Amino acid sequence: MKNKFILHFFLIAITIVSWNVILNFFFFRIDLTEEKRYTLSNISKQILSSLDDQVYIEVFLDGDLPSGFKRLQKSTKEFLDETRVYAKSNIQYIFTDPMASNNEAMQQKYFASLAERGLQPTNIFAKENGKQTEKLVFPGAIVSYKGRELPINLLKSASGVAPAEALNQSEEGIEFEVMSAIKKLTSKSAKSIGFVQGHGELSELEIKDILETLNQNFSTEWVDLQQNRNLNDNFHLLVIAKPKQKFTESEKLALDQYIVKGGNVIFFIDKTNASLEYLENGQSTAIDIENNLEDLFFRLGCRLNPTIYQDAQCGVLPMVVGMQGNQPQTQLLPWMYYPIISNFASHPVVKNMSAVACKFVGSIDTVKAQGIQKTPLMFTSKYSKKISVPAQINLLEARKQPNPADFINGQQPVAYLLEGRFKSLFTNRLTPKIADSIQFLSTDKNSKVIVFADGDLIKNDITPDGKQNLPLGFDRFTQKKLANKDLILNCVDYMCGGSDLIVLRAKELKLRPIDKLKATSERTKWQAINVLLPFMLLVVFAITKHQLRLRKYGK
Repeated sequence: MKNKFILHFFLIAITIVSWNVILNFFFFRIDLTEEKRYTLSNISKQILSSLDDQVYIEVFLDGDLPSGFKRLQKSTKEFLDETRVYAKSNIQYIFTDPMASNNEAMQQKYFASLAERGLQPTNIFAKENGKQTEKLVFPGAIVSYKGRELPINLLKSASGVAPAEALNQSEEGIEFEVMSAIKKLTSKSAKSIGFVQGHGELSELEIKDILETLNQNFSTEWVDLQQNRNLNDNFHLLVIAKPKQKFTESEKLALDQYIVKGGNVIFFIDKTNASLEYLENGQSTAIDIENNLEDLFFRLGCRLNPTIYQDAQCGVLPMVVGMQGNQPQTQLLPWMYYPIISNFASHPVVKNMSAVACKFVGSIDTVKAQGIQKTPLMFTSKYSKKISVPAQINLLEARKQPNPADFINGQQPVAYLLEGRFKSLFTNRLTPKIADSIQFLSTDKNSKVIVFADGDLIKNDITPDGKQNLPLGFDRFTQKKLANKDLILNCVDYMCGGSDLIVLRAKELKLRPIDKLKATSERTKWQAINVLLPFMLLVVFAITKHQLRLRKYGK
């Protein structure tokens, strides 16, 4: 009996060792979660396996963190462990506690250095010993490769989203944020982005923040459509930011052929002249702006209308509300011509996007364009009001109580993504000589066009002295930063060939919260089950074994 037991033991041991030796020659991982939480995408595996040098990742999620952030920390660590499997030794990471220093002066200096490197802190509130406490957290990371580095923000904070859902969205975005940074740092050639000028577009200072950010991974330059005849050879993307003057027919032809031949364009268009700059004595008349692009947009599959939206979900302006002695008293009042957009489509470009700031946003419709896919990207809130121009705009409107009955237009699209093989607006309109000189094509390659019905979406504010720019999306009145820059960077990545990676933004992790009411009411039942069930199973096992032994040996 004893020898038989020893033999069985050695056979089992030899089998286990043999399987381990054999399996060392094969690599596989099994993810049993429903949404494949721990499975990297093929594009991520491809990027990681092609690394030719080490990538260092410093994650600033360590120390005494609230439970929700500890979950984000755990998910980040699990993801980074998974990347090391495919990148071998080329992924190195460390978790750092920014609050580790007890010296306040050194701590403030360290915080400033993190801000200079592109990481912004977040104030969170937590309960400790029954008291509400405020903590500063840097929910981000720095990715470094061959002396270059990029900051990434791991925390998504969409407006109107519950904290638990925001943290869940943050977990969904870990793979995209990290892999996007690695791909940008390891890219061997910078793609070119042209900013069209010559029609009163935004100045260099007005788009300085986005230019500086783009220049970290792309090459940017100004484009004159009259002089550039090889746009498709020189630029992967064109950006047209708030033109105020008309495009000539020759410039429109150059733009038309660039799109037809596979070029991508992002338009930031104001169809009206509404602006605070034009409010003389606190009021002005908003009128239509004719930029001579109406027929081109129609051919692309959309139409920009001479209208303005007011939105109950909006930014604020400081207004004088009274006097105290000789001193005017100001107060921040809602300015409904400055919508805060937080309604986005499920498209990867805008999925889980935080709120963005708009100014005098217009309306946009689609029209028939055969073979073109039209995807709305962002919408006003359900409390919107459409105003046709010409229309009077008066600062005193901010001091009036709005009538809810007027805000009945609901959620309206203010941006569209247009994709497909576009047909030229100039088909059968050119002489053979002109057509030959520009190598005219009526239709050719697939292209992508994004149209925003707001020219200010890409514009950063400027300090009152007019010498320096503020960060894009930063509201100097509320001291909050909105996600304008993230939105534009996502669009640029998608347009410049990053569509294979940006689909990672579509990854979904189901939030499975505990039913607290049910857990409380059934607490005693489940406690009893957890205590008694293991004991009962043990008793059943012992009785069964005893009965089998009696049958076999008779005792």
